[in-house]
Amino acid sequence: MLKRVLIANRGEIALRILRACREMGIDTVAVYSDADAESLPVQLAGRAVCIGPAKAADSYLNQNAILTAAKATGCDGIHPGYGFLSENADFADTCAKEGLIFIGPSGSAIRKAGAKSAARSLMRAANVPVTPGSDGPVRTVEDALAAAKQAGYPVLLKASAGGGGRGIRRCDSAEELPAAYAEAKTEAMACFGNDEMYLEKLVLRPRHIEVQVLADRFGHVIYLGDRDCSIQRRNQKLIEEAPAWNLSDSLRKRMGEAAVRAAKAVGYENAGTVEFLVDSAGEHFYFMEMNTRIQVEHGITELVTGVDLVKEQLRIASGLALEKTQEEISLSGHAVECRINAENPAQNFCSSPGTVEFLHFPSGMGVRVDSCLYNGCTLSPYYDSLAAKVMAHAPTRLEAIRKMRRCLEEFTIEGITTNAELAYQILHHPAFVRGNATTVFLEEQLTALLDFSRKADDFDLSGGADV
Repeated sequence: MLKRVLIANRGEIALRILRACREMGIDTVAVYSDADAESLPVQLAGRAVCIGPAKAADSYLNQNAILTAAKATGCDGIHPGYGFLSENADFADTCAKEGLIFIGPSGSAIRKAGAKSAARSLMRAANVPVTPGSDGPVRTVEDALAAAKQAGYPVLLKASAGGGGRGIRRCDSAEELPAAYAEAKTEAMACFGNDEMYLEKLVLRPRHIEVQVLADRFGHVIYLGDRDCSIQRRNQKLIEEAPAWNLSDSLRKRMGEAAVRAAKAVGYENAGTVEFLVDSAGEHFYFMEMNTRIQVEHGITELVTGVDLVKEQLRIASGLALEKTQEEISLSGHAVECRINAENPAQNFCSSPGTVEFLHFPSGMGVRVDSCLYNGCTLSPYYDSLAAKVMAHAPTRLEAIRKMRRCLEEFTIEGITTNAELAYQILHHPAFVRGNATTVFLEEQLTALLDFSRKADDFDLSGGADV
């Protein structure tokens, strides 16, 4: 087993990893920037090492500083969490060369899955359905125009190295494409240091469904149900639920098996997520991308499966086989997660960092809150605006929704503005309650949802209980 793990991340995911390590008897080392010196992970870790100034490029993305800290503190493993270096194939390779266990897939697997244009070809070969689009990257505007004409508009231009909604542009006509191509390439280079693009047909009004997988080094791969992540703004998820609602048993099984084939196709090891789009008829699904790391929303899968995904990551990285077979995975109840971000929806979702003057998290049976905030702490302007993940688990979907509403009524944070009220409004909207929301839901309903003076009772929920 791993003896000492350096956590190469910050915020709630660093705290989540730290807790799992402590429960498994693994020593922890936290790294931090100057801006995070008083953070909860730093205070709770066995040791903490400052790796640079606030700017992520000089700290959490500083590979040399992280590797030096790991070796200086006698670590045998590095857990990258999500974001930052978690899907950096070169970093995974360097860890291996330095004799450190990268708690995630190999650099080779990250490259195969992470280069999204190449991954599409790999998925086709593995009999995983893929949306129509380019065969590999589109290196010029002319290539993009040709691929778009063949696929049919509307299309999406997407960064091969992308994630988190960055480097994506929609084009509804050939006239729009050249400018969108240039914009997407520029954003991709700024965000990922790689401006390679590919193109795929835009599936109109789809649902965003993802499947959690675990794979060990002995070739065993299992899937742990699915999650619906359709409630999103500009490809950034806001509310997720597990399992996905209104999927036929046949479709759910086919998606799970396709996710396993996808993982095997890239030689995957550790925890990962295969993301699909499901068409509006609920009959067809298409591979979108594979995230080669733990997901932000992993908690709701843990609630419905009873499997601790971070502990499984640590076990797999230690060379152990999966504890469960596919037949032993069963789902219990329904879970909903709301991402509470420090942002002001009424002002175009501008970031709202600051000092937390007062904080109260909801609790009770079936409630989980992942956060590293505490009274008096400061939410930094330098990083992602995620403040807390509130999760509710109950025997049925409707009970889980009602429990989450209650949680958001209790959730109190003073000193910063959050999107909690927006999430609360969504939880009362008929399209969400009935399980009919697609990825365009927030785009279409945002104006009405932002009218916070409108009470939840104003929504027509007739028939909404039949979920």
